[in-house]
Amino acid sequence: MPDVLRWTGDALRFLDQTLLPGETRMLETRDYRAVIDALKRLAIRGAPLIGIAGAYAAVLAARALRECAPAAFREQASLALAEISAARPTAVNLAWAMGQCQALVSTTDDPANCTLQLENLAAALHADDARRCESIGQYGAIIIPEGAGVVTHCNAGALATGGEGTAIAVILAAHRQGKGIHVFVDETRPLLQGARLTMWELLRHEVPATLITDGMAASLMREGRIQVAITGADRIAANGDTANKIGTYALAVAAKYHRVPFYIAAPLSTLDLALPDGNAIPIEHRDESEVTSLQGIRTAPEGARACNPAFDITPGELITGIVTERGIIAPPWDETLAAIVS
Repeated sequence: MPDVLRWTGDALRFLDQTLLPGETRMLETRDYRAVIDALKRLAIRGAPLIGIAGAYAAVLAARALRECAPAAFREQASLALAEISAARPTAVNLAWAMGQCQALVSTTDDPANCTLQLENLAAALHADDARRCESIGQYGAIIIPEGAGVVTHCNAGALATGGEGTAIAVILAAHRQGKGIHVFVDETRPLLQGARLTMWELLRHEVPATLITDGMAASLMREGRIQVAITGADRIAANGDTANKIGTYALAVAAKYHRVPFYIAAPLSTLDLALPDGNAIPIEHRDESEVTSLQGIRTAPEGARACNPAFDITPGELITGIVTERGIIAPPWDETLAAIVS
């Protein structure tokens, strides 16, 4: 697996995920605005990785301002942090990381030292997420039965995190334990993160896997070929309502009907307990062309309109459990989510 994201000491190198699986291209920038662009066009994606990249973008912004007077530094750096935070509104990890950066910026009287503190913070967040991923994998492997068919949606692996992933870390841990699992990967329209990214990762790890269209999972559940469903998450509200890639809700409904346990795997940084429920989670809406075209080739007639929310909300009552770096929790969410962060 190539480096997905790497800080060089004065620049950020990152894998352009829009080109996968056909091309593996690393880009490098010293401009925080280029990181914002990469976030918006999904060259960098996945809730935990978005937060990490945002922190490094904050470092780049601070480096460009470190010769300013303290008051000007605080003002301009705060504006840059707000700009970074707005790049992807649904994934709470970005706002979480920017909040930590803002705490350093708001109180500094030494721009050069603040820049160094931001760099240390970004590196710490990166390393911390790798540790969280490892723990999620180890805790989560227990939910995967021997010989299970496992369905997942979108991409929640190394391409989306600072480590081996969240949902994919669970799958990899079960595979390494010799459980003989088989993974069914939703292609994840409209941008095919399952087909392009998750299959790419699983093939590299030699995990038996089959690509399916998003509408196939329910039929496979009815046939008894899927025993567990697991996905990542972009934001989890206090009542367990979870935002994840569009199509996750439909997968959870199908799992509930067919009595297939449905799990979320996410670090605690994905929790947003200030939000009472999923109605308060902001949903990013993207350009219609992502639905009417596929990798630049139009698939709908000229003039066709399209709806393109990037995420949907899975109600907490459809979720069997949430795998975190501190263990697996289950309903009632208003109690267990508050307890795990206390």
